[in-house]
Amino acid sequence: MKKIVDLFAGCGGLSMGFQDAGFNIVGAFEFWDIAADCYEKNFEHPVYRMDLSDVEKSVEKIKLLKPEIIIGGPPCQDFSHAGKRIEAGRASLTGAYAQIISEIRPRYFVMENVDRAQKSNTYASARNIFVKAGYGLTEIILDASHCGVPQKRKRFFCIGSLGQKDGFLLEYFNNQVSKHETTLREYFGDALDFEYYYRHPRNYNRRGIFSIDEPAPTMRGVNRPVPQGYPGHPNDPCPLNENIRALTTLERALIQTFPPSYKWQGSKTDKEQMIGNAVPVKLAEFVANALKYHINCCETEDIDFSQFAVWLHATQTLTERTQKDTVSRLKRANHICKLNGKPDALYIFSLEQNENFKKLTPAVRSQLKRAVAFYTAFSNASFVNMEAGV
Repeated sequence: MKKIVDLFAGCGGLSMGFQDAGFNIVGAFEFWDIAADCYEKNFEHPVYRMDLSDVEKSVEKIKLLKPEIIIGGPPCQDFSHAGKRIEAGRASLTGAYAQIISEIRPRYFVMENVDRAQKSNTYASARNIFVKAGYGLTEIILDASHCGVPQKRKRFFCIGSLGQKDGFLLEYFNNQVSKHETTLREYFGDALDFEYYYRHPRNYNRRGIFSIDEPAPTMRGVNRPVPQGYPGHPNDPCPLNENIRALTTLERALIQTFPPSYKWQGSKTDKEQMIGNAVPVKLAEFVANALKYHINCCETEDIDFSQFAVWLHATQTLTERTQKDTVSRLKRANHICKLNGKPDALYIFSLEQNENFKKLTPAVRSQLKRAVAFYTAFSNASFVNMEAGV
């Protein structure tokens, strides 16, 4: 699988998600020594402790690793709801990330940030750099609780692909994002020894008690115990009692979907900060699988999708948008179950028996089979033309 470099890697949530999806991480860059120490304990590839705001030196070092994909989450505190509501300081590292991408021009990149970053002037500037470098962009805000993570955590992702049209992954995301939120009980089963827990609110206009039958609130960089003066809130699922406590550091890491075996370094304060800053591993894996799907469809094609697109345009009374969607859906069917020539009844049967196909909604399954039917007609027409010497 393609080689990846992770910039602003932190303790490794984004790297682990991409690694779990089958990508090959060849190096990471992290300037905070404690986070770099933690990263090193959990991965075999090297960690480079560099200040990435020095774009020239960073590009020189990163190029040696020959990455085909660059991923990273430039520090986001200055965009965050929890921090200053201004653009300053570390927000400029988003610009450095964009400049590094434009200099190295990997085939793909993934940039992660807090949801509010999408509307910032800093991102608008970075976006212009990406576009001028030739990238098509998929820009989307994902709620981790709809992507297999037991936590409500909205994050903005910008995924770039050289030479692609904008929005190239939106259909995949729209089909794969669950309408159902993942709760703590669903994720952990019977492993938790409590029903309710405390998460300190930013102010007492918000509730502080939560149930395991809902997603956890966003894990922040601080973890405070229950204060003596907590007044309670009308939306608390139960009154405060002696059994309700704050989550432990390990529990917070598990809610961020790090594995229990993950090795944490530093003081308790450092660990809490790393956990709060991290991309949830399962959210990273969700995004990685989306990119892998695109790569498999676009780069390992054993059929001529471009000629199929030409045939659709010439012979079918479909809108231009429907034509493009049909080609995209055929690529998706091919990714799930390889076509290997002209589709037949056996192919349709094999597709329908595939577990990944069964997980799709009935509407999406029908769309994929309709695309295969169009491709069958295209294949038959091509065969007739070959026989006739056309």
